[in-house]
Amino acid sequence: SSQAGAKGSGQEDDEDLEDGFSELETPLVASEDENDDAVSAKSEISDEADANDPEAVGDGDKKIPKHELSALNKVVIGVHPPASMNSALDKWVEDGNEITKSDVALTMLYLRRRRMFIKALQLTEWLESKKHLEMSETNYASHLDFVAKVCGINKAEEYMKRIPESFMGEVVYRTFLANCVASTNVKKAEEIFNKMRGLDVPISCFSCNQMLLLCKRTDKKKIADVLLLMEKEQVKPSLFTYQILIDVKGQSKDINGMEQIFETMKAEGINPSTEIRASLARHYANSGFKDKAEKILKELEGDDLKKNRWACRLLLPIYASLGRDDEVGRIWEVCESDPRLEECVAAIEAWGQLNKIENSEAAFEEVLKKVKRKPSAKHFNVLLKVYANHKMLTKGKDLVKRMADLGCSIGPMTWDGLVKLYVGAGEVEKADSILERAIKQKTGRPLFSSFLLILDKYGQRGDIHNAEKIYLMMKQAGYPVKLRQYQSLLQAYVNAKVPAYGFVDRMRGDNLFPNKLVAAQLAQADAFRKSPFSELME
Repeated sequence: SSQAGAKGSGQEDDEDLEDGFSELETPLVASEDENDDAVSAKSEISDEADANDPEAVGDGDKKIPKHELSALNKVVIGVHPPASMNSALDKWVEDGNEITKSDVALTMLYLRRRRMFIKALQLTEWLESKKHLEMSETNYASHLDFVAKVCGINKAEEYMKRIPESFMGEVVYRTFLANCVASTNVKKAEEIFNKMRGLDVPISCFSCNQMLLLCKRTDKKKIADVLLLMEKEQVKPSLFTYQILIDVKGQSKDINGMEQIFETMKAEGINPSTEIRASLARHYANSGFKDKAEKILKELEGDDLKKNRWACRLLLPIYASLGRDDEVGRIWEVCESDPRLEECVAAIEAWGQLNKIENSEAAFEEVLKKVKRKPSAKHFNVLLKVYANHKMLTKGKDLVKRMADLGCSIGPMTWDGLVKLYVGAGEVEKADSILERAIKQKTGRPLFSSFLLILDKYGQRGDIHNAEKIYLMMKQAGYPVKLRQYQSLLQAYVNAKVPAYGFVDRMRGDNLFPNKLVAAQLAQADAFRKSPFSELME
């Protein structure tokens, strides 16, 4: 466990942005649209029977057939605008309809799976106010979860204080913890976890996995502490625990460490999931171990790809990262006659990596054919990312206009694509203005990578004023301050040839200490200080 969070390649801890603030981050944004952009990227925590779902029993992404929708479900999803929910439900009951426990459970599952959190919260509040819901720890936890997703962590904390003490058990605490982790609220997450330990609330593997995710995103050095705690409390690692640790090692390009964790998992009698094997292949590919990656990909494919269609969505992007356009073409040919949505999305990404933009666009058009209702913003965002990576500003702008015309919600992932497009075109101020407007709309938190890309550019320009502005915006957005932000900020001072007064104290205030790179930047900026004599002579 002492090596679990260590870097294997000698890189600085703060250089690895992908693991903590990528598309995997899910801002706490409520959605009345199952296609809402703010939740387009699947959160890491959903891999463990949905960490934010106290009702989950391992049903994963189970779909509810339309013919199984209850009458209550149809009423709830048919309410427009949302403000009329109470009156619609009151009328439905007055018409002689009965509220049953099974209908409520099925409706809640439907709303949760489609991220319709506002409707779910309204239904929960109505059920409680009309005494149609017998309150239990699970029901309180579910209500708490919806409050966190719709109103944010602070409101959720206020609601939690109103839960009767007799219902304050592990499920309630872990639900709040999971939402703190999902929003990367380090302070609140650590507070609630320590409170659970202080109150002798049972520490489950689920809660420990949440803390591992938090450490993975914010401070990998603390991973060893969580693993030691698990060992002390005799908390047995789960499959998801190993998934996290394998990703940490893989993203650090510590392939030996990754393989050791994989062997330990198998020695413990845990069979590797498809996702873990795909992760191994992905990390092998990214670290230059082509043969090892392709061996796993062939194992995933099996003897008959048509029978193993589920593997196509995993194979396409990994083969693309290996530069194997022949394999991507072969796999897509299996899917192309009747592609599934997830296969189309994987193909858009894969062809984009291989610089086959027309093929990406063709796969995107297949998506539009498959979608029966209005298209999803998350599908548009995959193509937008391809355009951004290839600095195709005009095509990117046209795509976003097409999104708006079709009524797609514009959220953090779309903003990130636009920021990359404009920065790639040298229009940093335009990218900056997009972030400012996005924040004012209050429909989600811009991604960490969006802020950092602009901060880096201002740092390269030596634009101290705007670099400081973006740095402050990141703090106000709730992102933890890391050395990575200070590196870009200090670069602005160095390139402007201006002394960086008080930076060591600023860093201490954020509980940070200079690494070699930051120390070198501080020394560079310090050289611009004027001596008392030079100041007198001016």
